[in-house]
Amino acid sequence: MGSIATAPGAQSRYTATAIGLHWLIAFGIFAAFGLGLYMTGIPGFTPTKLKLFSWHKWLGVTIFVLAVLRVLWRATHAAPAVAPGTPAWQARAAAGAHHLLYLLILVVPVTGYFYSLAAGVPVVYLGLWKLPVLIEANETLSPILKATHIWLNYLMATIVAVHAAAAIKHQVIDRDGTLARMIPFLR
Repeated sequence: MGSIATAPGAQSRYTATAIGLHWLIAFGIFAAFGLGLYMTGIPGFTPTKLKLFSWHKWLGVTIFVLAVLRVLWRATHAAPAVAPGTPAWQARAAAGAHHLLYLLILVVPVTGYFYSLAAGVPVVYLGLWKLPVLIEANETLSPILKATHIWLNYLMATIVAVHAAAAIKHQVIDRDGTLARMIPFLR
């Protein structure tokens, strides 16, 4: 198992746009996940719970739009090369985790959207724009989409935790500058 070499002239950090989109999406995911856990723990159907569900949906739509922009940006702008001396298996694992995270930040909001529609509840972004109703209410499909949305969220949370732990490991143990590529003030 060798290590991956850094290409000559490769950029050493992500672009400001990539960094901004990364952190906006990350904070959005943390907020939506936390809100989702909190709101589903509220018993009954209250005005507060309804308001929190709306906020959760708004975050989901926002995350989806930002994720599309992030994927488009990433498709047209190369990521920095891995740090010199990074074992090949770690580089492959990081690439796989990134690809899976890109997929999940797109799919998780879509499953939530379709779950809401299958439950017969339209999504009205920011209380102003009703998003298209792509499927009709469906009592059979609703619980399947709900479970899918929940489990994909837990999968994403797990991968995010591993991603964060790996970044911290690179900063604290390896001291190879990997984390500084995404956090501008860490030089």
